[in-house]
Amino acid sequence: MYKLVVFPEKCHGCGNCVVSCPVNAKDPNTWGGKGPETDELVIRVVDGLITIVNGDLCGGCGACVEVCPVDAIKLVVEKQ
Repeated sequence: MYKLVVFPEKCHGCGNCVVSCPVNAKDPNTWGGKGPETDELVIRVVDGLITIVNGDLCGGCGACVEVCPVDAIKLVVEKQ
């Protein structure tokens, strides 16, 4: 299991993480520039800050971490 950890004090709401997430890409609005409109996604920007909507859908690919220019999101492995 993977868990996303967000550092809102670092986030400036660019949305790179939202667009890069393959789970979020299932919503065509993500790539259309409007942003995802479903709750079947991992992360979205709300009020200018990254928000984890459904962390359980995260597959741990790390795409969001790689594209964040300010290190506002981190992926950790949860111990079971």
